[in-house]
Amino acid sequence: MNPLNPAKTENILVLGAGELGMAVLRELAARQEARVSVMLRPSAIDTMSAHKRQTLEELDALGVEVLPGDVVNESIEQLAARFSGFDSLISCLGFVAGSGTQVKLARAALQSEVKRYVPWQFGVDYDVIGRGSPQDLFDEQLDVRQLLRAQSRLQWLIISTGMFTSFLFEPAFGVVDLAQNTVRALGSWNTAVTVTTPEDIGRLTAVVLFDPALVNQVVYVTGDTLTYGQLADTVDRLLHRTVERVEWTVPALMADLAAAPDDPTRKYRAVFAEGKGVAWDKAQSYNAERQIKTTTVAEWIEQHLL
Repeated sequence: MNPLNPAKTENILVLGAGELGMAVLRELAARQEARVSVMLRPSAIDTMSAHKRQTLEELDALGVEVLPGDVVNESIEQLAARFSGFDSLISCLGFVAGSGTQVKLARAALQSEVKRYVPWQFGVDYDVIGRGSPQDLFDEQLDVRQLLRAQSRLQWLIISTGMFTSFLFEPAFGVVDLAQNTVRALGSWNTAVTVTTPEDIGRLTAVVLFDPALVNQVVYVTGDTLTYGQLADTVDRLLHRTVERVEWTVPALMADLAAAPDDPTRKYRAVFAEGKGVAWDKAQSYNAERQIKTTTVAEWIEQHLL
């Protein structure tokens, strides 16, 4: 507890200040009961990059303390020592940190004195997808769940969000390709996908973290759940165009992946095309049950493309 401000009873450390990390940090910093710190690589703190300097200035304005730490090069023991001064630990470090990082962080959290851990599982339902999926990094997410479920010292929360809404519109991903006036279905036009914006994930993470009823469980949040057919219809309607519709079947995407087995984009396309564990009913999500408004795909298009 911060003796200068006894109202700040929850001491929280966030790992990473990328797009998701900043969204989480903004929401946590706005809460009176939270004292918030962020751990960044020393190179990100002593940076000359204008973008990173801007991030550091925003963190300072938010009252977020910046701590140096290196999840890649430091040992589990060193990381555990860094984590031990905090009540809650939230990882916003994704797969870009490299293979093995998610398990390393979970082991460090377990060795530390931190009371609660929210691992970086802001994505799909790895339990439903299971092991051996086209995206091999997903197996490590299951290893993290296994570690957390096998112990009782450390409380944990997993927040399932689906993919970032904006990812549907990334030209490189190939689903909504406005330059080619094309929408491509992953799997089939009836295959569904759940998406949520980073801003909504940040807001809901702050709500979930302070909900005393939630402990040691997976929480499903949703910005929108829709089929690729509904996505194409929405693009047509809002952008006043008629897109070309191309179906990328599972066999075709698996063949693409076999031709370039290390291509992460092809891995993601294939796993989303299979349609397992990548969508859930918005009406039954945490935010819908509590009547917390989230951004739909139609609203995202109106905000970013009109």
